[in-house]
Amino acid sequence: QVRLQESGPGLVKPSQTLSLTCTVSGAVIKTNYFYWSWIRQPPGKGLEWIGYIVYSGITYYSPSLKSRTSISRDTSKNQFTLQLSSVTPEDTAVYYCARARAGWGIDYWGQGTQVTVSS
Repeated sequence: QVRLQESGPGLVKPSQTLSLTCTVSGAVIKTNYFYWSWIRQPPGKGLEWIGYIVYSGITYYSPSLKSRTSISRDTSKNQFTLQLSSVTPEDTAVYYCARARAGWGIDYWGQGTQVTVSS
């Protein structure tokens, strides 16, 4: 059974960096064919894809967030991390980590974690 669990602060101040970690169990993040992804949903809006990291460590980011986003991984802990810099209240959202399979789409989601940007 594959499980993903987000962790990190629920409140971040404007201009600071949001940092979330996704801990994966039941799968190895260095396995080929999977895209380890971050997705968010602002209140009252749809899902927004943020970016992903693949088994080789290569990353890809949404063009609208690329300048502020960094996704990294710790293979020894089987975790991957999202950092979003210079946050504003518009970055308030439920943040999800997820696994996507090449040619298939997302097959596993974390439960999501609420992050609020406020002073």
